[in-house]
Amino acid sequence: MLIPPPPPPADEPTTVLQPPPRRPAEPEPAPAPEPDKPPAPEQAEKPGQAGTAPPPVREKAGLKNLLTRRPTPAGALILVLLALFGFTLVVQLRSNNTDEGLAGARQEDLVRILSDLEARDSRLQSEISALETSQRQLTSGVAGRQAALAESQKRADELGLLAGTLAARGPGLRIVIDGVKASAILNAVQELRGAGGEVMQIAGSAGKPVRIVASSYFVDAEGGGVIVDGERLTGPYVLTVIGTPSIMQTALQIPGGVVASVNSGGGSVTLEQRTLVEVTAVRGATTLQYARPVS
Repeated sequence: MLIPPPPPPADEPTTVLQPPPRRPAEPEPAPAPEPDKPPAPEQAEKPGQAGTAPPPVREKAGLKNLLTRRPTPAGALILVLLALFGFTLVVQLRSNNTDEGLAGARQEDLVRILSDLEARDSRLQSEISALETSQRQLTSGVAGRQAALAESQKRADELGLLAGTLAARGPGLRIVIDGVKASAILNAVQELRGAGGEVMQIAGSAGKPVRIVASSYFVDAEGGGVIVDGERLTGPYVLTVIGTPSIMQTALQIPGGVVASVNSGGGSVTLEQRTLVEVTAVRGATTLQYARPVS
């Protein structure tokens, strides 16, 4: 059983604890006014933002219209004139380069080149005169038949000489080449053809000579020598050519030409002009399998 505590005596004062009185809230200090700032510059609007216009495209549009629109006759004429001017300029530049190459040549070389050109011009003029004479004879009426037969026979003989089916004789060169390969002989043959060599043959130290025609080929043989149209030849090689001797010799002796290249490669070349040489090697006539004359 719980017994309550005794009450306090009456003569003792009762003390009641109270919280301390609150102080009045102090007013907060007002914020200091900020100094005036300069107004921020307006930012440039970027292309593509709402409310902005795209950049002008007048130049692009003008170029596009110039490329796509149909040229006028005056514009087409201007383009043609510009193309002709460019072509003329390129030709002139190439001609200047050629002139510079001739300017560096020696006087003896220039004399040889000039002599070669004059001889070619004379030969071409002679051919023109002969053709004009043949034309007049063929159109002269009654005598035209006989002239036509003679011209046909002459033409047949020329084709026989070119094809290698007929022997030939005339002025020309005798060329002896030794210590060379097939490429040097081929270069000599091409140079002789360019200088007016009409008929030629090649022979070696042994074996029969070979007629050189448009279809001839030259190959180095195994173990030495050269194969010409299936025939093996060994050096020294003798080229017999019918044509104008002086022109052909000048063409072979041009600086950097056949004679110079053969000598620099350790070979040797001997040239001999003759008033009469004979080309006796001939080739069999080719039997055509498919070609037939029209008339």
